[in-house]
Amino acid sequence: MLRALYSSAAGMRAQQLNLDVIANNLANVNTTGFKKSKIEFQDLLYQTTKAAGSEQGAGNQTPTGVQIGHGSQPVATAKVFTSGELTQTGERLDVAVQGDGFFEVQLPDGSRAYTRDGALKLASDGRVTTSEGLVLQGGFQPIPTGTTDISIAPTGEVTTKSGEDTQSFRVQLVRFANPAGLDSLGRNLYRETPASGPPEIGNPGENGYGSLEQGYLEMSNVKVVEEMVNMIVAQRAYEVNSKAVQASDEMMGLSNNLRR
Repeated sequence: MLRALYSSAAGMRAQQLNLDVIANNLANVNTTGFKKSKIEFQDLLYQTTKAAGSEQGAGNQTPTGVQIGHGSQPVATAKVFTSGELTQTGERLDVAVQGDGFFEVQLPDGSRAYTRDGALKLASDGRVTTSEGLVLQGGFQPIPTGTTDISIAPTGEVTTKSGEDTQSFRVQLVRFANPAGLDSLGRNLYRETPASGPPEIGNPGENGYGSLEQGYLEMSNVKVVEEMVNMIVAQRAYEVNSKAVQASDEMMGLSNNLRR
């Protein structure tokens, strides 16, 4: 009965974390470029009171053993990098990545981070930045003052027009062998880890890299109905575990009252 109490408590903790992940997904349903998380569980250690295959005498063996588990625990909260829906904005510096790839930005400490948020802005000196002012890397060049038109092709060619002058450059995307291993920094940013592998730089629309869509933004890949169903399942699982705690407590109470 004590084992049941601890196993149920472990299950309640696991479902509480499950609900936390779901709540974060729902909170970011309108976050540009957000990728939902999914939680993964594994069972805890087992107490073996009789091993399978143990000798029972006269050459007989136990076909199955007796093992009692100790609950569950969360083992991973993995990001799901499926593409979100593209929403047309018409803004000339709104760029969505349709497919695989990230924009590379430079953090204030000089290190690099990566984002799917294509709501780009212009700084006072013409540099292309994120909404937080982080400067984009990967071939992005300053936009000349007086530019009247900016054209971004799906393959990454950027053409700017200022009067009769025309300038062009090409931007690149970054991808990872295991994007689920990236470290989430918040602010729509990710950082490289040993699990993600090193960044691979390539041209949009080539060799499996996604293409660029000017005037669009990639929305969150969170599906509200799916998350609501997951929330109900997590709530019911939490409730069932709490019922097991109550049942175990009542059984212990009956045992304590046997002397009466």
